[in-house]
Amino acid sequence: MIMRKIFRYTLFIAAAAVFTMQGCSKSYFDELTSNPNLTTPTLSSLLSTATSKSGINSYTVGNLVAPYVQYTANPTAAAASDIYETIDFTTAWDALYYAMADINEMKKLAVAQNSSEYIGVSNVLLAYNLNLVNDLWGDAPFSEAFNPKNINPKYDTQQQVYTASMALLDEAIVQLQKTDATIKLLPANDLIYGTGNTTANPERLRWLKFAHALKARMLIKVSKTSSYNAAAVLTAVGNSFVSNSDDAGMATFVLYNNWAQLARNNAALTLGGWLSEQFIDHLNGTTYGILDPRIRKITDPTVVPNNANYPKFIGTVNGAGNRSNPPNNNTVKDENYISNSSPWTADAAPLLLVTYAELKFIEAEAAFTTDKSRAYTAYLAGINANMDKLQVPATDAERIAYVAAASVGSAALTLDHIFKEKYVATYLNAEAWNDARRYDYKYKDFGMPLNAVLPTFIRRLDYPQGERSKNGANVPASVLRTTKLWWNQ
Repeated sequence: MIMRKIFRYTLFIAAAAVFTMQGCSKSYFDELTSNPNLTTPTLSSLLSTATSKSGINSYTVGNLVAPYVQYTANPTAAAASDIYETIDFTTAWDALYYAMADINEMKKLAVAQNSSEYIGVSNVLLAYNLNLVNDLWGDAPFSEAFNPKNINPKYDTQQQVYTASMALLDEAIVQLQKTDATIKLLPANDLIYGTGNTTANPERLRWLKFAHALKARMLIKVSKTSSYNAAAVLTAVGNSFVSNSDDAGMATFVLYNNWAQLARNNAALTLGGWLSEQFIDHLNGTTYGILDPRIRKITDPTVVPNNANYPKFIGTVNGAGNRSNPPNNNTVKDENYISNSSPWTADAAPLLLVTYAELKFIEAEAAFTTDKSRAYTAYLAGINANMDKLQVPATDAERIAYVAAASVGSAALTLDHIFKEKYVATYLNAEAWNDARRYDYKYKDFGMPLNAVLPTFIRRLDYPQGERSKNGANVPASVLRTTKLWWNQ
């Protein structure tokens, strides 16, 4: 059933406007603080706001980076998103900071009311959104970001932002382990874990697992640095998700899942969400010589009238645009794009922040050098978990054949196998760009987009124009988009 809940949050917009460090003036603060019609938000209303915005931000950033990992491609040749041109992502930056502003207010209120559960959730969501900022831009405001008296906050270094995020998760774990919160989480207002709770797996403990999942993700991200600790990654994984039912996803929308809305817009000729040739060939048997049955659960077969021999699954080349005859608007479905018939991007599908399948591939990578048997078991578990999530039946002949081909044995397992499968399991997730950069884009047959304006793969974003105009004195000096972030040196 499509969820059509329109949220009514107390101080939804005003709280964000007051406490974000973006584009506010002293007079605007005065006006808001003196407005007698504004009421103090409650923990429950802030929880709805925070979980909703975090879910939407998972889509916003996932959509932003999808061309860089070649999940999607633009149907227009030499489109900026495909060829690594600078793009002004002010809207994404603002959305992330608005969300963190609301979450910060929830945390302050939770501390005042001594609610360990709300403190823990606040920290998890702050860490999640802050990591998105850190992974896109590097240095970013945080330590001074949410003081309404300081509209020009300093930038913390990339490492400082990472350390702050990890500290938030560590505090979240402490708080969520407590059982004596004065105010308990309200499931009706929790748009990530508000449903599906059981006596054995209550809401508080699901958030605790989420905190450990994010910690595992952060710990594996620094695999190239001297601080990398594989044992710590495995400990975090062990305390995290145990099945697909633990996945963190937000599934309450005004109309539809954002990816589904994009698919609907495509059908209405407001085009977007075309799937890249790289990703389609990864699945359709071209690159690896075996059809991955998940492709049938990700996109719809192409349809070209009077041409029964046309490939059923064909992607768009990044930078080249649609290869069909004019008018090149895909009205005949001559190339594949995101589908709202997919369990992953259906009208009421959740926007997935972190999944059990991803955690199994994190485990496989962390265990690879010390325990090949554990790594191999986790690798196969990740494949099967993602197959289940995409609703490929266990009895499906193509699934059986695919898993058999992937069952290379622990001695033959390589990191290439792990990254190959994780690439599919993190389809449309923002984390995929972190993996691609850590892996140096070494996916088989992964090439530079046509007409690229950079000599090598993109590694970071330019700071948005909105931030430069409002906090320009603190914005770091421009660096090349090919410059690696600190954790990828």
